Amino acid sequence: MTAAGPDAGNPAGAVRAEDAFAVDAVAGWIGRGPIAEVRQFGGGASNLTYLLRYDDGPDLVLRRPPAGVKAASAHDMGREYRVQEALAPVFPFVPRLVGHCEDTSVIGTEFYVMEKVEGTILRQDLPGPMPPEQVSQLCEQAVQVLVALHGVDVAGVPALAALGKGEGYVGRQVRGWTARFQAAVTDDTGDWSDVARWLVEHQPSDVAQVLVHNDFRLDNLVLDLDGGAHDGAGAPARVVAVLDWEMATVGDPLMDLGGALAYWVQADDDEVFQLFRRQPTTAPGMWTRAEVVQRYAALAGREVTPAQWRFYEVFGLFRLAVIAQQIWYRYAHGQTTNPAFAVLGPAVGYLEQRCRGLLTAPLDTWGGA
Repeated sequence: MTAAGPDAGNPAGAVRAEDAFAVDAVAGWIGRGPIAEVRQFGGGASNLTYLLRYDDGPDLVLRRPPAGVKAASAHDMGREYRVQEALAPVFPFVPRLVGHCEDTSVIGTEFYVMEKVEGTILRQDLPGPMPPEQVSQLCEQAVQVLVALHGVDVAGVPALAALGKGEGYVGRQVRGWTARFQAAVTDDTGDWSDVARWLVEHQPSDVAQVLVHNDFRLDNLVLDLDGGAHDGAGAPARVVAVLDWEMATVGDPLMDLGGALAYWVQADDDEVFQLFRRQPTTAPGMWTRAEVVQRYAALAGREVTPAQWRFYEVFGLFRLAVIAQQIWYRYAHGQTTNPAFAVLGPAVGYLEQRCRGLLTAPLDTWGGA
């Protein structure tokens, strides 16, 4: 889950020793001459992302899987590349691609390269002062882009249509993420059986078959802030690219929205959940999760009640817990030494309690959504 973009919005640091690769070999494969410097974007917890700097040309971004045990389907560089390649002609928010290397002898894994998208990527806090009305406009922009993605004519793009497996996406997701969780259990894993059982018993039918991003977050958007949104001049931020397409597929749009809002920590959430925040979603003017759902429903022409939404919210948090547990498994078994992952074991325990609380939360208002 890494966003590749400009240094100002997504600062790149030194390459971690465990994530180093043969730079000269990559330079030879690209064929643009020597790479002056390589930096690593630090936000990645799945595929790894690097900035390739050149002295005499535009910078590039390289994506590759991490070392260690990994699920091949979650780190398929060729698939991620082909999704963007097929989507680019019909969705104007895809980075410009350079090429995909299938030859694992170059750096030990497949990888692909794209041009760096100029703009700002939001991290934990806003990059500067933004009036609440401009922050609200940013939320509107993000929801509009997600609705546009879900509106892509998948049937008209054979390479995208091929991603679909037909009806039953919700059920496949429940079964698949439950199996992933079971495969990543560690000695400190809590008892999720009641949550998993509830998801099985309450899963709805698919509402549609659309292209879903499956990791749609503010920190996977590149923004143009040059219009003044960052200095109070009044111009709204503009989304210029959507990044990190590794889990994109054809599926249910409300499952995509639920997954996105699992990361959306709002200002009135409890102190522990505030520690999860990696986006500026508590800033004045940011919408609540309920407001995002309601606006999405209005733009997409779908009715979503609080009772219906509870399933997607619980599943989104369960899915987030599985992702965290998989990374925690790697960390606990010494397959990664990234110190940022040391907190993920307790985080999974918190998400267990949060999911369980939602199962019985009152549904008379949208306050819990």
